[in-house]
Amino acid sequence: MSTPVLALTTGEPAGIGPDLLLMLAATHKALPGRIVAVGDPDMLAQRAAQLGLEVECRVLGEQDAVPVPRPGILPVWPVALQVPVVPGRLDSGNADYVLDVLDLAIDACRRGRAQAMVTAPLHKGVIIEGGHPQFTGHTEYLRDACGIEEVVMMLATRATGKELRVALATTHLPLRKVAEAITVDGLCRVLRILDDDLKHHFGVPQPRIAVCGLNPHAGEGGYLGREEIDILIPALTRLREEGLVLDGPLPADTLFTPKHLDGVDAVLAMYHDQGLPVLKYAGFGRAANITLGLPIVRTSVDHGTALDLAGSGKADTGSLYEALEVAVKMANASRPH
Repeated sequence: MSTPVLALTTGEPAGIGPDLLLMLAATHKALPGRIVAVGDPDMLAQRAAQLGLEVECRVLGEQDAVPVPRPGILPVWPVALQVPVVPGRLDSGNADYVLDVLDLAIDACRRGRAQAMVTAPLHKGVIIEGGHPQFTGHTEYLRDACGIEEVVMMLATRATGKELRVALATTHLPLRKVAEAITVDGLCRVLRILDDDLKHHFGVPQPRIAVCGLNPHAGEGGYLGREEIDILIPALTRLREEGLVLDGPLPADTLFTPKHLDGVDAVLAMYHDQGLPVLKYAGFGRAANITLGLPIVRTSVDHGTALDLAGSGKADTGSLYEALEVAVKMANASRPH
């Protein structure tokens, strides 16, 4: 099996995304796949000079093969910036550039030019201010671009010595809108995607998934909210009848303990800040963000644009390496053998 091609997006050009890609290209550490940056080659060359990195940004044409990684060489599929970039200084004039970069990477994966895409962080506010008021994040953008009804956001880390995976029933919503967004049918769709992708992309033959309750103490029998009784339990009952192995709904404040995580392949949290603070405490900077349910493989870093570090050389590539390794694992698992 040939080494998969990984399309790495530059993300927000004023952030640390370009730094991470250049630091990756400059290193002598073995990379798990053939990497190609998607972004503006002149911007990358300028950032390399600012960082003091000897990296050649080598533009590839439509028919050029992505080479085996070599230290100091960064292959690039070019996308032109709209306006010049100053590290650390956001400019909504580059909103379309960020989306153009994503579109090229998505297209490359769907056409088979790349076997996975790995995304550097973007800045939602810049995209919105740049003329895209409905933009809510990478995950939702990829869902719509691929014409998929439902995707699932999952983060994973091995920093604790045992893989911890946390998926989300809802993603980027204000907290006051979370409860109304959780439905029996919606939970069933999310859990089916999670179960299916754990089987097909992670080699787990019979996943065991622990499900958080929405309310404190998982509702405490209805005294602290009825969502567990009216929504979560009926959804889990339906799916158990389909053969899924599910624990819960369990109180989120005790679920993330060794006793309850023992033998669990993934946790489903009901909302963003219910599950991700635990995972990021366990492995921030050593975790990968994964989008499940897509017809392509997509992973990302577990952090934001870190504008204060852009151009400083102080960015940490740990999460990017993790995202690369997970992307290769998923890509290889989904390819014909």
